[in-house]
Amino acid sequence: MKVTIRKILNRENEQVIIECTEITPEVKDIRAYALSKGTTLTGIVKESKLERFELQDVYYFEALDEKVFAYTKDKVYEIKGRLYEIEEAYTAYHFVRCSKSVVINLMLLGSISPALNGRFFAHMKNGEKLIISRQYAPVIKSIVMGDGKDEK
Repeated sequence: MKVTIRKILNRENEQVIIECTEITPEVKDIRAYALSKGTTLTGIVKESKLERFELQDVYYFEALDEKVFAYTKDKVYEIKGRLYEIEEAYTAYHFVRCSKSVVINLMLLGSISPALNGRFFAHMKNGEKLIISRQYAPVIKSIVMGDGKDEK
């Protein structure tokens, strides 16, 4: 694969162009990574302090007690919105629902392993282990295995 970088004058004209003979899972990963770069969110951390953080740094979003939290390597942010809104907004960035209350970042997923009763564990790159419920296991397995069933 050939990679070319060209410097331009205007920031508004920045773009990433992917030219390929086939849209493979790897190409989709490159697209998702490029899209997520520079996407920032705002969340509340301890003591009600507002901070901005990068979407690409979020390992997963979790809904607890009518609130949604974004988990990064070092911090937990409370963010505005509902989990289904997060799921819809960030599907193109490889965020996918893995249970009723969790949406994971597949770009930061290390591996998956079987659990009991048709469920799986999502082993995140930060060492956390999350449950993938039976309902969402087939979708995540097809995405991870790259069989193309995840296309929308």
